[in-house]
Amino acid sequence: MPVLDANQLRKFVADRTLFEDVTLTIRRGEKVGLVGHNGSGKSTLARVLAGLEDSDGGRISRRRDATVEYLPQEPSFEPGRTVRDVVLESLKAWNATRRRFEELTEALSKAGDALEQARLVAKQAEVGEALERHGGWEREYEAEATVGHLGIADSDRLVETLSGGEARRVAIARLLVAEPTLAILDEPTNHLDLETIEWLEEYLRDRFKGAILLISHDRSVLDAVTTRTLEIHDGSLASYEGGYARYLIGKAEREAHADRTWRNTRNFLRREVEWLRRAPKARGTKQKARIARAETALGEKAPPLDRLADLRMQSERLGKTILDLKDLSIERDGKHLIGGLELALRAGDRIGIVGPNGSGKTSLLLAILEQLEPTGGRIVRGANTRIGYLDQARSELDATTSLRKAAVGAATEIAIGDERLSVGSYLERFLFDRRQQRLQVGELSGGERARVCLARLLAQRCNLILLDEPTNDLDVATLGALEAMLLDFGGSIILVSHDRWLLDRVATGILAFEGEGRVEYHVGNYSDYRERRAREESRDAVAASPNRGRPNRDPGVAASAAASCSDASGDRPKKLNHRERRELEGLFESIEAAEEQVATIQGRLADPATYQLPREEVAEIQVELEAAEAGALRLTERWEELEARNAAFESSRS
Repeated sequence: MPVLDANQLRKFVADRTLFEDVTLTIRRGEKVGLVGHNGSGKSTLARVLAGLEDSDGGRISRRRDATVEYLPQEPSFEPGRTVRDVVLESLKAWNATRRRFEELTEALSKAGDALEQARLVAKQAEVGEALERHGGWEREYEAEATVGHLGIADSDRLVETLSGGEARRVAIARLLVAEPTLAILDEPTNHLDLETIEWLEEYLRDRFKGAILLISHDRSVLDAVTTRTLEIHDGSLASYEGGYARYLIGKAEREAHADRTWRNTRNFLRREVEWLRRAPKARGTKQKARIARAETALGEKAPPLDRLADLRMQSERLGKTILDLKDLSIERDGKHLIGGLELALRAGDRIGIVGPNGSGKTSLLLAILEQLEPTGGRIVRGANTRIGYLDQARSELDATTSLRKAAVGAATEIAIGDERLSVGSYLERFLFDRRQQRLQVGELSGGERARVCLARLLAQRCNLILLDEPTNDLDVATLGALEAMLLDFGGSIILVSHDRWLLDRVATGILAFEGEGRVEYHVGNYSDYRERRAREESRDAVAASPNRGRPNRDPGVAASAAASCSDASGDRPKKLNHRERRELEGLFESIEAAEEQVATIQGRLADPATYQLPREEVAEIQVELEAAEAGALRLTERWEELEARNAAFESSRS
């Protein structure tokens, strides 16, 4: 059942057509991704669909009882209100019913007449039933829990005290609590840490019942949540089945088909023109017109390909020592961020840094750059180490400076290896045409500013680059070009990022900020790190469980259990036979192997990539987990039974 139908929408901005003839349908419960280059019109289309901005043509139909909520990139709230007030205000029907219930409660406390009291009690019960239909009193606690999951600990805070990232979290909580029929989310993962992103991804994928239109540069979230992908390109909209990975495959196939069709058409037309020119009747008027049409078609251009950023960087020669962190400790604003960190960076290392917001990731980069004094330990930089840095705030950009000057300063040409480029040609690699190169930084979008910062970084000659959230505001095509550049870079990289897709493709190691000054290094990419953590958490959970933990090998416990059984039955404990003794000796290793199998399957289910598989395969993995857990439990119970009997028998002999 359609929630929203849009037909032949078009929108003009200044002197250009942003999009035209956009037709789409979003059905109930459907989860749709929207991708496209920076400036292609994604946010504008989202606002038009949400009814917050008018189109310049076309028609939008929404289901009569449908509710539509929109999450902007930069939310703002009326000052003087608390986080709780803002989040709960989205529950309009619930709020109205609760206020009515409270009014009746107050009236009941003042009523002196028995008949009036009975009437108010009956009315209050009726309103109470209506409140239950709207979610009951638990709705407030659920809202509080959602706010907490999104990283806001105090829901009594006034909204004017929130940072931009915190305001965004509150706006997300408000939308999720509202449970609209259609949620339109514009870059919801911006400024969120990985733990919160993973929670939001799981919520949108598994728990959110409404339809979703999701604009995001986070390819992992797109791939895990969405079942269909829309791409806006050159003013038109194309639809692809599946999440981000299937969209990439579908787009490649569509472009390859268009290219083959164009080449086949050109070959046919060339043969047609040659045949017509040779034919005796070609001198006739109709045949001349036929030749003219064929020649015109032959002159048509090939299907346009996407313009992609061409990111390349020349690395300087590396010395034996690149960067060594020796027993490094960092404190900032009275908070212990890093304690006793040891790390030796090698040639070719690409280390991804992950952890909650405020855990010290950026502080580590600033300490390496000698902009922050460590409280303990040493940072040793090699004699040949040349560092390039990209900060997440793009703070070095001056809004009044031209794009050209911000990117390359006063340089007239740029050297990339043996290649020398004019500044204009160099900036065209970052998708800035000659007209845009004359713009001021203040006139650029967030994605365009990010590309300016990349252009400035890549114009340097360095062998160690520090990147602090480089993916912020970049479109998915530029992200692909950034990945390719990082993989080709001959130096070493330290990368702070919440982009799991990027970390999986680029990182050779993960530096995880675990809190309370603990920072641990893990070999491999982000998925390797998550799988390892899932196994550890699974082992901890199994060990803490009384039914599924590793068997208690204390003979006293086993003997006590056996004695209880023996007392209840009145039978003397029996000695284990040879087969049972052999079974008992091998059970402990069997239990450990079974628990390892459980942990491995749980790790697979904890991996976002698993949910790229068809739902039937995911369900099979869940069934496999249940079977593995049941098997581990059976082995544990059997061990406890045999060990208890053996301990009881030995106790009876003494």
